Amino acid sequence: MTSESSSSLSQDTPDCPEVPRGGAWTFVKNFARNPNQVGAVWPSSPGLVKRMVEWFDWENARGVVEFGPGTGVFTEAIQNHLHEDAKFFAIERSPELAAITRARCPQVNVVEDSAESVADLCRDNQIDQVHAIICGLPWASFPDSLQTSILEATLDVLAPGGQFATFAYWQGVVLPAGQRFSKKLRGAFTEVHRSPTVWRNMPPAFVYRCVKR
Repeated sequence: MTSESSSSLSQDTPDCPEVPRGGAWTFVKNFARNPNQVGAVWPSSPGLVKRMVEWFDWENARGVVEFGPGTGVFTEAIQNHLHEDAKFFAIERSPELAAITRARCPQVNVVEDSAESVADLCRDNQIDQVHAIICGLPWASFPDSLQTSILEATLDVLAPGGQFATFAYWQGVVLPAGQRFSKKLRGAFTEVHRSPTVWRNMPPAFVYRCVKR
């Protein structure tokens, strides 16, 4: 587990990402209506976005999928890192959030579906092997059965040596579902590392970085 430096404990004002007009409010409304699907009260900060995407081997990633793009802050960063030969699509259950991501990243195919359907969606998008999955799903809000089914679907499509990153909020770590998910990750992947906390996110968050056997 990666240790955190004492300097990261500063209580600075959270960074606020730039989102399309009305995007942040739409995000809040979706959280209020569907907290088990959205799981966050505000879009991710630039610091968390950087912490998520900087770890991937973009030079060799040809099949890339995003789970739960929300307002598209990760989607935009992924686009900026993609190899010119890479294929990429995103999966978002909320029609409103999918529309915001499409407006922000019009070149990206945003599919309104569940991450459980990733294998079929990869075939639809002509991706034979997935090398990188960037995930913004609210795992601590999911029941055990949904955590298991999405993780199994993830492992089914991820190539050997493939990379998977997902973030978690500090308040979710103490929840039984959050603790259960952490154990599931360590049972599913060869390598699981936890990043230092991004304290300037709202709320503070860290990233699980995982590699498939």
